[in-house]
Amino acid sequence: MFGKILAGVDKVLTFFEEWTLFLSVMVVLIALFFNIILRYGFNYSLAWSEELVREVIMYTTFIGCSVAVKTRSMIKVDALLQLVPSLRLALMTISHAATIIFSFIMIYYGYLICLQQAATSQKTIILQIPMVILYSLLPAMGTLMLIRTIQVIYQDIMIEREKREKI
Repeated sequence: MFGKILAGVDKVLTFFEEWTLFLSVMVVLIALFFNIILRYGFNYSLAWSEELVREVIMYTTFIGCSVAVKTRSMIKVDALLQLVPSLRLALMTISHAATIIFSFIMIYYGYLICLQQAATSQKTIILQIPMVILYSLLPAMGTLMLIRTIQVIYQDIMIEREKREKI
């Protein structure tokens, strides 16, 4: 039952991550393309395109964290694992615990920063996007990382269970 729920959540999150990454990168590429044409062809520059690129880079970085957890592409040092393979389960547990702690830190402090931004009503300079929207990426992506980590932990438990049943 829990596996089916996680599979459904995985489908929804994967669709969301892939399409929002695709659309945001395409918008930025088009904006940069027109900015380059205007800059070198007509000696005119779009000021908003550079701000848009900066905001999309922040978004893709945070959503990339969730994707990295799902695909197990997080940066890790596995030298100890190669030296002592019997520690694999313990090291995976430590790694998952660290990711969960980091996710909670992102959620908690991101929420606090969002409250501050909501109180000050700051906006970006050119596009006039409320900063609270940009800072809301922190708790949202922390939540996505937490969900993805739970999915990976469940997959690891299922793999360990299958290994033990074979023995």
